[in-house]
Amino acid sequence: MAAGGRTEAQAPRPFLKWAGGKSQLLEQYAPLFPQRYRRYFEPFVGGGAVFFHLRPPRALLSDGNAELIDCFRAVRDHVRAVVVALRLHRYDRDHFYAVRALDPETLTPAERAARTIFLNRTCFNGLYRVNSKGRFNVPFGRYVNPKIVDEENLRACSRALRRARIECAPFQAVLGEARRGDFVYFDPPYHPRSKTSFFTSYAPGGFTADDQRELARVYAALDRRGVLVMLSNSDTPLIRELYQGFRIVEVRANRAINSKAGARGAIPELVVLNYR
Repeated sequence: MAAGGRTEAQAPRPFLKWAGGKSQLLEQYAPLFPQRYRRYFEPFVGGGAVFFHLRPPRALLSDGNAELIDCFRAVRDHVRAVVVALRLHRYDRDHFYAVRALDPETLTPAERAARTIFLNRTCFNGLYRVNSKGRFNVPFGRYVNPKIVDEENLRACSRALRRARIECAPFQAVLGEARRGDFVYFDPPYHPRSKTSFFTSYAPGGFTADDQRELARVYAALDRRGVLVMLSNSDTPLIRELYQGFRIVEVRANRAINSKAGARGAIPELVVLNYR
């Protein structure tokens, strides 16, 4: 199945801001995507920038973050209700902390998705971070009239997501699904470039060096199966060591999430491919 097939009427963009999001890198990634593949898999979907760019006819999107997956499912299945729920929110500090304190389990799927989108749009730097109990704990952000409700884009995203299965699952689950000729894109939490660059945690426990090694094992298993695999990660000795023998391409990314202004700006990142 061709990777393209898009029309100008379909122009979804990620509806969540996500640390390490790939929107800015799509131009550099474009020549690296395979021209043909059967099904598309993205086990660390995050904001979904690559999926929304490719808009493949058949996809399985997954992530270990249950709140994120609930949000994607609600946008796909209940976008009208999500928009209605979002319109009840306002950019206000007290309202932000009241919404942050809500127990998501007491809300409907659409209300939970609206809460996630609202907090994401109005919290500091658009971060997603949880505490040891798995509760969102990013503080209120300072913006000038942030756009909380983008109905047109949410509906475009909903249309694109109707082509996808959306599952809450660990990245290893892709081994039970992907077959020869499929395309898997991995965008894991990046290996830290330094001891101080581990700025956040997306799930209790974070993503460790041992997790990176396990991911490399899964990558190699998919390669042996004849699956087309692409992976993004930071340019560190560990990542280069884990994927030696595969094609490694360097790209440049502007990363603004850093406590030190001097450390912000274009930095090298790696793309690992098992195909030409």
